Amino acid sequence: MNTVIVYYSLEGNTEMTAKAIAAELGAELLPLIPVKAYPTGKVSKFVWGGKSAMMSEAPKLQPYTFDADCERVIFGFPVWASNIAPPLRTFIRENNLNGKHIAAFACQTAAGADKAFLKLKGELGIDSFEAELTLLDPKTKPDAGNDAKIRAFCDALK
Repeated sequence: MNTVIVYYSLEGNTEMTAKAIAAELGAELLPLIPVKAYPTGKVSKFVWGGKSAMMSEAPKLQPYTFDADCERVIFGFPVWASNIAPPLRTFIRENNLNGKHIAAFACQTAAGADKAFLKLKGELGIDSFEAELTLLDPKTKPDAGNDAKIRAFCDALK
């Protein structure tokens, strides 16, 4: 199935996971890059990112190319304030995803992915994903079990 992984990554956790999934599935990668970058400072990233997520903002994105003929879209994002990263919201609002198979993965520092997945489903207007995956900051907090979790996620999509 023709698959595109649409993701936003602030610190590299989501990007690392997206690349691992793409390698396993032979999927294309579509990183979303906001025109105005989010800060990466220890406090400022939580203040600005959390506020942006809670206010359901949809930031302007740098130009990207999306293959509207793809059959499956996998969304990847860091969890911010139990919500999706705002660049995903922009992408969803800019593209017609009706009839696509949808899966999602989230990278979180502590908790909130379950609520974020619900909000993503609401934004997409769907009840369920083909598969979903949650990892605890895989780049900054490596875990030997992450590879198995990624394989299981991919196996569910094959």
